[in-house]
Amino acid sequence: MPPASPVVLAADGAVLHAYLSPDQKWRLPAALRDITPTLRQTLVAKEDRWFYWHPGINPLALLKAAGNNVLGNGRRTGASTITMQVARLLEPKERTVAGKLQEMLRALQLEAHYSKDEILQLYLNLVPYGSNVEGVKSAALLYYGQPPHYLSLAQTVTLTIVPNNPSRLTPGRHNAALLAARNRWLRRLGDQGVFPAKDIENALQEPLLAQRRAVPQLAPHLARRLVQAQLRAARQSASSFSMTAEAVGLRSTLIRGKQAKAEALTRNYVRRLAPLGITQAAVLVVNNRTRAVEAYVGSADFRDAFHQGQVDGIRAVRSPGSTLKPFLYALAVDRGLVTPKRVLPDVPTSFGSYRPENFDKRCNGEVTLERALAYSLNIPAVHVLEQLGVGTFTGQLSRAGFRTVGRQAPQLGLSTILGGCGASLEELVGLYAALANGGRYQPLRWTAADSIGKPVALMSEPAAFLITDILSQLVRPDLPVGYENSLRLPRIAWKTGTSYGRRDAWSIGYNRHYTVGVWLGNFGGQGAAALTGTDVATPLLFDLFNDLSYNDGGEWFAPPAGLDFRLVCGVSGQVPGPHCPDQVMDYFLPGISDTRRCEHQREVLVSADGRVSFCRVCQPEAGYRRVLYPNFSPEVLAFKAAQGLPHAVRPPHNPACALVRADDAPDQAPRILSPTPNAEYVLDARDSQQLQLRCAAAADVRQVYWYANDQFVQAAAPTEAVFIRPAAGVLKISCADDHGRNTNVRVLVETL
Repeated sequence: MPPASPVVLAADGAVLHAYLSPDQKWRLPAALRDITPTLRQTLVAKEDRWFYWHPGINPLALLKAAGNNVLGNGRRTGASTITMQVARLLEPKERTVAGKLQEMLRALQLEAHYSKDEILQLYLNLVPYGSNVEGVKSAALLYYGQPPHYLSLAQTVTLTIVPNNPSRLTPGRHNAALLAARNRWLRRLGDQGVFPAKDIENALQEPLLAQRRAVPQLAPHLARRLVQAQLRAARQSASSFSMTAEAVGLRSTLIRGKQAKAEALTRNYVRRLAPLGITQAAVLVVNNRTRAVEAYVGSADFRDAFHQGQVDGIRAVRSPGSTLKPFLYALAVDRGLVTPKRVLPDVPTSFGSYRPENFDKRCNGEVTLERALAYSLNIPAVHVLEQLGVGTFTGQLSRAGFRTVGRQAPQLGLSTILGGCGASLEELVGLYAALANGGRYQPLRWTAADSIGKPVALMSEPAAFLITDILSQLVRPDLPVGYENSLRLPRIAWKTGTSYGRRDAWSIGYNRHYTVGVWLGNFGGQGAAALTGTDVATPLLFDLFNDLSYNDGGEWFAPPAGLDFRLVCGVSGQVPGPHCPDQVMDYFLPGISDTRRCEHQREVLVSADGRVSFCRVCQPEAGYRRVLYPNFSPEVLAFKAAQGLPHAVRPPHNPACALVRADDAPDQAPRILSPTPNAEYVLDARDSQQLQLRCAAAADVRQVYWYANDQFVQAAAPTEAVFIRPAAGVLKISCADDHGRNTNVRVLVETL
């Protein structure tokens, strides 16, 4: 059996992409459904009128042909049936009596093993059309740009004529001779009553427009991916492509029209970005209900070798930037750590040796979770990941199919949430599709044969809804220009991401029906100043949602059971305490969300003149008053002081008190903000570079004391920066406050 051309089909069976067969032929296998009644009637009437009645050979036709050949009456003929022609196409023999007998024997064997329709299918898959084109489906696509079942009567008859003389009737090269032959056969079929006279008359009026076309080349990256997978499976099972099986192509889940539109949108969009140094993009579209991939664009142009267009951007492992933050917050909601109104610190913070920064290098002091997610702030996300645990986070990502994260897990740290790991577009889109499906993850489907996997619950439905609710409130970048069309635009929840060095820009959006993921960048890894998820990737995301009609049909996510409202402190987002007059409504998960009372203000006993404060040990019997002071963490307090933000300062503790106050807990010791613990600092010996010492201290601290290698350096105010020039080597920095609480860090100093 000659090998077939590997073919990738769309979900409806249309050809998306085809390759030459191993013997360099265009031999696209036709399915039984491609053999239309018109094609069947034409072929049988023209080649073998008794096809459905004889056993593979026609004895009467053989006798008649033998008589004509012996007596020399008319043209010489071999009386070959369609089945005999199939036998000759499968096993070519010399045109001798012995060869004809072998052909007849083989025809009888074919009739015994195959049905009549399968024999027709074999014939139409093998019949030659000149050059390297074989089979009616190859000819229909190459000469008419349509599959056989889309062809008119005139076009169908044309394709049954060409195999009689492929070299002289080649479509596009000998159309005049082909037109004459077509019309001659149309009249003959009309005279035989095969087709109605009116149909024959219309077919005779149809112009012959056949010409050589390129084979369909949509979805080249997915096509190569599926064909390579099939070839590997074929080698393992020692099988080959079948020319008679109904599964005559790899049927993908792609929708042909959406795939073509997605490719055009992506290609044209990247062309406009070329002056900015951005040369590639990838797009993935998934049906949330079926998990079927409906559009797969691996690069802006597969044939662009200069920009590595054959790299598959869907599977390429890149830094995900901030795209994992929604998943982190959903997991934190499920563990009761946060709710949408919960306030998180957004101030310069050192997490051991790691010191993250926001994208815009600015801090906001304190922000709610919903604002931290909406504005993609980095520092609050790291705070939440520290509470949740890196292992818990990466473990859930592994369950969601993140293969690289699974391998890297032992080496990953807090930077994971800011893109310090590897992920692909298909992994991220699968994760966001889980958010759209109430937190249940299922693998993506690439072919019609792929089954929908068993759901894996990554997060609760209430947590997924809360994150979706936040992401759907972001301001759309396309509305300021086209606001008048906003009523007809699909509503989506979406998130962007930008990797370190502006090498990757992401934007992923979803509604109830679809999830669309977009990546832009350069496959060579070069960064670009303009490359950000918000400015570059998101416009293409909305182009896809708007132009491809991925509309939600007016449906949106409804709050699920297990979600409720409660009043929380407007300052902290926690359950209101006795000193929380400003309260707001917030979602929460009953029995899961944190129920600790808010302590954003603390009652302090101060002297009548307000100069000192008292603890319970030194509280006087009279002459004091109760005053509320903000209960900031040391980092937030240091930030407000550094920014010059006004805030009430707690008076110093009573100096006459001989006891350490009960609330002087170890976590109130100064936190050294600079230098960063375990970091390496290189100082230029030819310059006057110095090392900065800076800390965050509790509200009641008035003075701190700095030490270098246990040698006193200087006393300073808690917010004052101190500078030293240490010698090369390991350096121990200590900071003690005026309550005797102490913190140490070690760094390595080198000089040039």
